[in-house]
Amino acid sequence: MMTFQPQFPQGFLWGGATSANQVEGAYNLGGKGLSTADVVEFVEPEDRTSMKIPFPSLDEIQRVLDTENDRVFPKRFGIDFYHNYKEDIALMKELGFKTFRISIGWARIFPTGVESEPNEEGLAFYDNVFDEMQKHGIEPLVTLSHYEIPLHLSREYGGFYSRDVVDYFVHYARTVFQRYKDKVKYWITFNEINSLLMAPYIGTGLVQDFVPEGRLLEAKYQAAHHQLVANAKAIEACHRIIPDASIGCMVIGMINYPNSPHPEDASAAHNDMQKTFFFTDVFTRGSYPFYMKRFFAEHDIHIKMELGDERLLRENTVDFIPFSYYMSGVSARPEQGGEKAGGNLISGLKNPYLEASDWGWQIDPVGLRTLLNMFYERYEKPLFIVENGLGAFDKVEEDGSVHDPYRIDYLASHIEQMKEAVGDGVDLWGYTTWGPIDLVSFSTSEMSKRYGFIYVDQDDYGSGSLKRSKKDSFSWYQKVIATNGEDLSSS
Repeated sequence: MMTFQPQFPQGFLWGGATSANQVEGAYNLGGKGLSTADVVEFVEPEDRTSMKIPFPSLDEIQRVLDTENDRVFPKRFGIDFYHNYKEDIALMKELGFKTFRISIGWARIFPTGVESEPNEEGLAFYDNVFDEMQKHGIEPLVTLSHYEIPLHLSREYGGFYSRDVVDYFVHYARTVFQRYKDKVKYWITFNEINSLLMAPYIGTGLVQDFVPEGRLLEAKYQAAHHQLVANAKAIEACHRIIPDASIGCMVIGMINYPNSPHPEDASAAHNDMQKTFFFTDVFTRGSYPFYMKRFFAEHDIHIKMELGDERLLRENTVDFIPFSYYMSGVSARPEQGGEKAGGNLISGLKNPYLEASDWGWQIDPVGLRTLLNMFYERYEKPLFIVENGLGAFDKVEEDGSVHDPYRIDYLASHIEQMKEAVGDGVDLWGYTTWGPIDLVSFSTSEMSKRYGFIYVDQDDYGSGSLKRSKKDSFSWYQKVIATNGEDLSSS
């Protein structure tokens, strides 16, 4: 019997992913305005009883701004990619990257979000970044909104809870499409759009003051509707301005297992999966899925839609589905107790069959293959894994080396399952690991949680030389890309 050997297709887009607010720094240079991420501060480890997801009031934001000199905002300094992008992109070239996912800082282009004319200095910065990528033969993969919007839009409008912000986003999207139409062919509108259900401020800019009393869940889904309309309008503009471009909208990808064979546990897992499928159903199929009608009725949710919204969603669907994958979850009927697993925004009960990262995230490469198949069976649209990686404590040896076999093991096991999914028939365009260079963590605003193949000499408070150096995983991933995923060995 012949043994089947799956292979990645030729032209597979290997690379890595970052976001503007986690790497750029220079928060007050080049005409940039404050973003929602610029007022998220570092939380000391001893104060972290769980992940701190801000959902501030306007008074709390003002208090932070009034006392900002006494606080630490790591996303304001990032790793100073703003001044080091040439060196960093050269390292990506050395790794062999085919693509590099970055995001544009919206407030670097429109400082408050409401300007009619863009900030030329901000546009020029990204021109330089894209030119540098082109020089090294690296294809840009660009996210328009990666967990940040101009802070002014959050404080004055409640972020995407307001319909007005849809128009501001579309104006921004059209501006950058027109500017970079000859430089960028792969676009993502929103990063992990389903995160807004757990983190409405981070995902949409929503703050407490704009939410009617007792109506938070409805407010989240209203903001979701506005983001989905903004996504459709951006897709329409992208296809008109850059006809040969591909554009998608990103979700947190996660598979949920039932806690037991109990039918109600299986139903709970199914319901948890629908929280993700709601978003992918809308932006892929072009309409609200049937199962949301009951959900909205049971939770007394009334979504305000404008005339033409349904047509917009129907006529402007995504070209591909980009998603992140870090872990799987365990779902159970409400009365079931059990130890909770760690997680970023979505988690569940602890799975006794899985190992976990230093931060308690459950490591499940087989779940990635399953999810790839689920997405492709459901939509038959090209898929793109735009985030996957292991956050860990890295030790710098006396000679400056960093030995990170745990990172190699994590990534190799996931790439192996990706290859199996390709063998299953899944149309997978590419893979960008999260944080190819150490960056400020989204969830904890710390540097101690490191993802990169490239070590950055900086601590949680911004101290350090910022020197870049290669970890053991650097040469390993270099080899993976050079062999198109055939050689995953650590030797």
